[in-house]
Amino acid sequence: MLRYSAEQVVFQEVPGEVSLAYTITGCPVGCKGCHSVDSWPVGSGETLTTDYFAARLAQYRNLITCVLFLGGEWQPEALIELLKLSRDAGLKTCLYTGYDDVSLALKQQLTYLKTGPWIAELGGLDSPTTNQKFYDLRNQQLLNCRFITT
Repeated sequence: MLRYSAEQVVFQEVPGEVSLAYTITGCPVGCKGCHSVDSWPVGSGETLTTDYFAARLAQYRNLITCVLFLGGEWQPEALIELLKLSRDAGLKTCLYTGYDDVSLALKQQLTYLKTGPWIAELGGLDSPTTNQKFYDLRNQQLLNCRFITT
């Protein structure tokens, strides 16, 4: 079962979408300089049950267009279950992972995927030198340019 340390509605993490975002705890990546170190401890945070999640989707019906998971790929079965609920509710889905790739089973449930660990000297998605990549999986389009403002 997934656990989360933060739940919020966000506007910038997925271009063109209003996303209900969950920061999932138990992250095994541990990027140096991570802004979410509170998400590292295994077993911390609140349990994200399917009943609670379904209730939140109903509460935000017609207000959000996407559900974003910041992590959780280390528990693929639990994450896939929530991604399916999101898709059944007519929402797009997104995963931010510190890994360079995720399983095909996860990708099949995702609309968007951000890959790559945080490397401070390379910057995040808003940096032209970033190692991170943000994809629209519907067409395999790289959307990093949507994060860079000039």
